[in-house]
Amino acid sequence: MSLRMMEIIVPESDLPALNRLLEETSGVDPWSETLDGGRGRVRALLPTGRTEEVMDLLQQRFGMHDEFRVMLLAVQATLPKLEEEEPPPKAAEEEKKKERKIFRVSREELYETVTGGTKLTGIFLVTVALSTLVAAIGLVRGDVAIIIGAMVIAPLLGPNVAVALSVTLGDTPLLSKSLRTFTAGIALALLIAVIFGLLVNVDPAGSQLAARTSLGLSDILLALAAGVAGALAYTTGLPAALIGVMVAVALLPPLVTAGLMLGAGRPDLAVRATALFTVNVACVNLAGVVTFLFQRVRPATWWEGRRAKKATRWAIVFWAVLLVLLGVLIRFLWNQP
Repeated sequence: MSLRMMEIIVPESDLPALNRLLEETSGVDPWSETLDGGRGRVRALLPTGRTEEVMDLLQQRFGMHDEFRVMLLAVQATLPKLEEEEPPPKAAEEEKKKERKIFRVSREELYETVTGGTKLTGIFLVTVALSTLVAAIGLVRGDVAIIIGAMVIAPLLGPNVAVALSVTLGDTPLLSKSLRTFTAGIALALLIAVIFGLLVNVDPAGSQLAARTSLGLSDILLALAAGVAGALAYTTGLPAALIGVMVAVALLPPLVTAGLMLGAGRPDLAVRATALFTVNVACVNLAGVVTFLFQRVRPATWWEGRRAKKATRWAIVFWAVLLVLLGVLIRFLWNQP
């Protein structure tokens, strides 16, 4: 059973109320202590899937206090082994009203993890440059192993997942930040690929390059699967770096191919690779938003929920329409199978 340690700071006078809230809503046996400055601290072990519900209740009940703070820590192991208990009657009744249980990390934990990949830093730009260079070498040589090696870095995973999450939560600042980082990564990767294409001999007939200048149903399915896998990796706490390889395979190679073709003087093939990249971006984000919705990732308050619902609806329509238009363009103008 995946566990989280929740540490809560409240005014000392609120310790009894906090203990009762945890016992009634979560069925846990918390332990508490008093601190300096009239504050109290409570620690409790919770199943990962229940942390978001408890944090929302804590915010509603104690969020008005300046001393209030919640810290959530991953638990690697505990002795004696903690068995999952049946929830108390009140919690059991509420559980029956739910359509299904949530098997994911809390919204706050997800948000902190995702936002870490949206920072436009020198390290991010260096990883983009390195992965682009390695991918370009692998594409020109037709070496799949080198291409996969470049994907391990997966620099574009974070901004893409952040775009999907920001739309799901209706978080405009996060959307702006993630789009800025993603755009910077695209521009840098394209620039490096164009320069590389000018300096080396690029054979458009090479197997790996030719595969990125055409589009079939398998490419769309790959991008959709990558988007779902990327979102699930973040929501369930799986190693995102491993799943990131799958997402990166759908994004960076077509982008690098477009740059190589521009550098080699083949704008027609560059346009096709760019179309494949755009289709993959649409698929990854569409799948990411749908997965977050399926995982019931929602804002904490009802007014934020209304805004998020509207943003999500528009985003799904936008990505779906873009995907259909690109599919029609490629199918009828380029006669792709």
